[in-house]
This record gives sequence, C-alpha cells and structure tokens, in this order.
Amino acid sequence: MSIKPPVAKKIPFIHDKHGHQRVDNYQWMAERDAPEVIDYLNQENAYYEQMTADTNDLKEMLFEEIKGRIKEDDESVPYLLNGYWYFSKMKIGESYPYFYRRKDGTDDVELLFNVNKMAKGHDYYKLTSLNVSPDNRLVTYGVDTVGRREYTIHVKNLETDEISQNEIALTTGSAVWANDNKTLFFTRKDPQTLRANQIFKYRLGDDPKTAELIFEEAEETFNCYVYKTMSQRYIMIKSSSTLSDEVRFINADQPQEDFQIIQVRQPEMEYSISHYEDKFYIMTNKDGAYNFKVMTTPVTMPGMENWEDLIPHDPKVLLEDIDIFRKFLVISDRFNGLNRIRIRAWDGTVDYFLPFSSETYTAYTNANFNYDTTKLRYTYNSLTTPPSIVEFDMETREEVILKMQPIEDPDFSPENYESERIWATADDGEKIPISLVYKKGMEKNGENPVLIYGYGSYGSTIDPYFSLSRLSLLDRGFVFAIAHVRGGEYLGREWYENGKMFSKRNTFTDFIACSKYLIEQRYTSAKQLYASGGSAGGLLMGAIMNMAPQLYNGILSAVPFVDVVTTMLDDSIPLTTGEYDEWGNPNLKESYDYMLSYSPYDQVKKQAYPNVFVTTGYHDSQVQYWEPAKWVAKLRESNTGEGMILFKTDMDSGHSGASGRYDAIKEVALDFAFLLSLEKKFD
Repeated sequence: MSIKPPVAKKIPFIHDKHGHQRVDNYQWMAERDAPEVIDYLNQENAYYEQMTADTNDLKEMLFEEIKGRIKEDDESVPYLLNGYWYFSKMKIGESYPYFYRRKDGTDDVELLFNVNKMAKGHDYYKLTSLNVSPDNRLVTYGVDTVGRREYTIHVKNLETDEISQNEIALTTGSAVWANDNKTLFFTRKDPQTLRANQIFKYRLGDDPKTAELIFEEAEETFNCYVYKTMSQRYIMIKSSSTLSDEVRFINADQPQEDFQIIQVRQPEMEYSISHYEDKFYIMTNKDGAYNFKVMTTPVTMPGMENWEDLIPHDPKVLLEDIDIFRKFLVISDRFNGLNRIRIRAWDGTVDYFLPFSSETYTAYTNANFNYDTTKLRYTYNSLTTPPSIVEFDMETREEVILKMQPIEDPDFSPENYESERIWATADDGEKIPISLVYKKGMEKNGENPVLIYGYGSYGSTIDPYFSLSRLSLLDRGFVFAIAHVRGGEYLGREWYENGKMFSKRNTFTDFIACSKYLIEQRYTSAKQLYASGGSAGGLLMGAIMNMAPQLYNGILSAVPFVDVVTTMLDDSIPLTTGEYDEWGNPNLKESYDYMLSYSPYDQVKKQAYPNVFVTTGYHDSQVQYWEPAKWVAKLRESNTGEGMILFKTDMDSGHSGASGRYDAIKEVALDFAFLLSLEKKFD
C-alpha cells in the first residue's frame, strides 16, 4: 500500500498589486500558531518519517560515522586579550562548550561558562557575544532560547560568579563597554520586524528600563550597531544599508559625550572605519572604487573633505578587510577569486603577500586582538585539508601551525582526495568558476554522483572549505562542487552587482550552466546530479527546479526564500525593507514584474520535478516557515513526475537550525541519507 502525502487545503487568497492579481491557495499557512497550521506541519513531518523509514539505519550510521570523526574532547587555541588567555573546550557526550580564561603568566584557569548547564531545559540555546570589561571583572553575553535571533543581554561578575538580575531584552546580543567599566552601549531590535534600529546607553546597576536612547535609525532600509575599535580608544555607531553607510564616534574614555558623525550617508557610498594613532582608516567605494580602496583622515577632522588615498582602487583586486597592528597593516583581498593576505610595515620597509599555491583554499585572519604584537593569526583550509590556525611572525616571516582540526579517523589523509578549479561558460559568455573535490582515482565516465552547491546573494562568497561531514559523501564516490555564481563576490564587486536586482536571473542561469558543464565534461549525468542551497541559496534551488528540472535527480533546499514577491511586499516581516537594494522594491511595478518572473513559488508549473527534500525551522525570523510550507504544497499539486517531495519542519529551531553540535550532525545525516538513498547506497 503506497503512502499518501498530506493534501493541503486550498483557501484562495487574492494578492492585488499594480493591477495584477495573484491567486494564492496556501496563504492561510502564514497564520502562525493556528491549530490547522500546526496540524499540517505535523502531518508533513509524519509523512517524511514514513517515506524515509527505510533509511533510518542509514541515518543512524551516518550520524555515528560523522560523530566518530570529531575529537569530542577538543580544545580551542587560546587567544590573548587584555592580559588573559581565553579558550573553550568541548567534552565527550556534551553538546555545548565550556568557556575558560587564564591570566597571562599563571596556570590558574577560571571557568567562565558551562553552556551545557545553562542550556538545560531548553530545546534551543544560543550563547553569543562574550565581551569582558576593560578591568577584566565583568562580562556581558547574549542568550537566545527560541532561535529567532532575539537575544537577552546578561552581565556576570567574574569575581563572584553572580549574574545581574537586570536583563536587557530584544537585542542583538552584543554590548560594548566604555572604558569606565560602568557604561554599556547596546543595540535593540524592533519587536515586529527585528530590524536593529536603536542604540542605547546603560549604566550598570540601573533598571534597564531607564537606559538612554542615544541613536535611532529612522530609515527602514538601514540597520545599526555599535562596536569598539581594536585600539580601544573609540566607540563607533554604524548605520548600514546594502549600498550606504554612516558612522559616528565618541572617545571610549568619555561615554557622556555626544557622538560625532564622521561622514553623512551618501547614496551608494559605503565606508567602514578603523583607528590607528591620530587617524581613522577608511575602507570605501568612494569615487567609483567599486572594489574598494583604503583612505585616511585625521581623527580631529574626520569629514570626507579630508580623506586621502592610502591604498588605491584596483579594478582587478577586491579589498575585503584590514587588520591594524602597531608596526604593520594587514590587508585581506581577493584576486581572481582567491584570498590573499598582504603585510605592509608602517615605516615602508616591507610589503609582501603570504604564499598560497592552491586554487581551492580559504585563508582569512582571525582572533587578532593584541594590537601591540608582530604575530598575525590566520586560518587556512582547503577542500582537501582540515582547517589550521597559523601564527605568522610578520618580522621574521616564521610561522607555526598552532592547531590543525583533528580528524578521529585513522584512514583519513588529505592525500586520499583531489581538488581542482574548472570554468563553465554562462549563457552570456561569462566564465563561471567551479571548485571541485573528490576521492583520488575518480574517473570522468559520466557515472559519478555529484552534489553541486550554490548561494549567490548579498555579495556573500562561498570559498572552498574543508568539511568533516562531507567525507561521508566523498568516500562513497560523490564529487562535491561549489558553483561560484554571480551574486557573490568571488570575482570582485562587479560579480555581485551582476547577480542582484535586475540582473538576478544571472545567478540562476550561471548555476544551470555549471550543472550542464559538469555533465558535458562527464563528471556526472542528469541521473546522478544533485543540487543544494539554503536561505537565499534555497531561492536558487527553487529557481533552477522551475527552469531546468530535467538536469537534477535530487535537490536539498534548506530554509528556502521562495515566496519572493509576497514576502518583499510585507514590510512587517523581518529583513524586508532592508533588502530592497538586493532584490528590488516590488511596490515599484518594474521591480514587481522582474521579481515575479523568477519567484520560485509563483513560477511553479505543471511539469516533472526532481526529488526534493525541504527543511525549515518553525521559529525562523529570516525566512518564515510558511514560505517553504506553501511552496511544498504547490509543488505537490503541480508535479507531473514521480519525484519525492519531502518536507521537514524543526518545531524548536530557527534559521540556523539546531543549536547543539550533535543535533546539527543529525541534520546533516538526514540530508546525506536522502542523497544516498536516491543513489541506492545504503551502506
């Protein structure tokens, strides 16, 4: 007897805009907490369990296999901050970390947080943004127990272990200390849209209700946040939209001061601020520098009329970040898609790049909190090599690998795998890079299962990265590919600009071109090609399913943004107004028509769709659960083929999925079991 999928009821709802009417039979699913909605989601979860019951052993085997590669009692590399070494540990059988510190020059270790104990009684628990006071006595931290990224800030006394009863709710989780150790600055979110729109000043010991509102971002397309410069000299408030920025500052020693603006926001001008000695260092796209440049200005005269070029714009090199040390300026950039780290001495005596030879690697600076040092920390990994934390002496050019991620598998060796970068040709002739990894000895015979991953939005670049869990696919003959499609910044800022707004369809056609190329080059065939993406990458999955369903045997779509037009017309939903510069504003007819032309939910039609596994979180604040729920119902209604359409809602989590490390592995095991079952691989 065949298992019947849930049949969602139809209640026609008319969306009327610009004289155009859209009939939406499943809009009723947007009524959060309605009994019929909960019942439908539960039915879908039950159907998923029934349809995949034959893979339960495979799911468990994959979970144990991936878990078995993890060093369960692992410890992070300590970093030095204001006289203390900070580090974390994971212990066997526990899902959350322990956070510690040790005073420099001593062996005395203090336990700051046992997150396992804190998370008891919660289905979801996220601890974030630990920030220790300048005198090392107090620490602020944010907690989310729902998964909607609404954090409550707490203050803990590290000398007494007491936690203040004065909690600060509905924040980003992060707080910034003034240098008086008494004054905090934090960012609050709008309770409806969750837009970060207010900066408050709060004095320890006071009722949080008396916190002073010192800045409010009125423009709906902007978010704001507060941070402290690495020099610890200045507290900055930054307001940002997709295309424009505005920064204010005060001296961290004078929290009572009024914030002074550096440069009033300008249309399509972005800038960010760092501090060194008597100058601010500005990374900006001013004067048409679309790949960004670095400028300087005196702290006493910060306005744009005083900005001077330090690192000029290069149309072939994308500037991504800078790190400032007392003797050196470190520049992170990207050339021909590859990360570079450049070291420049302030006195002009040296200027060089760290040597990286692969074409499928990722390298980035991290945990550089010590301003007065010659040692730079960076992380390096590749498609075949686990992440390493490296300490590089910028004076002697000697480096030490402080730690490589341990793989608890005696048979694992990077030498067992190969990687390469190939280039597909898009419809308009553009060359699209693809990073690949596979088990050594793979033959291009058109019979390999391939999983191709894509994102392609917000200028977010998916660099080639090592995955411990991915080994379970590679060892079973899968090839893993990353399509570096337009909409990311892999090949510079123009790569992003040519994959957004009225060029958004390039993201989808690029991905399809990469898929076709993998088939043409006999890496795989349409019978063994699988695609994966999440969030805006889920939009990509929905688009390619509508445009070229015959190319894929299976699709993984996580927390997918698929009901584009309806969501972008609802300014009460988190993130909507702030993303008009990414997708367009459908209140304008030209944008409405273009978005409608690719919106996955609106473009579902009668055709044979591939097998698809869709996942979401009920508490997701970024892509509401009803988007994938509606999409799945419409796909089932329209599918003329035999492809499975499976849908699973985690009723306890949000956009980022489960919070514990073992729960997160279980989610990966579900995805892999879906793929392997389609390949008839159950061992």
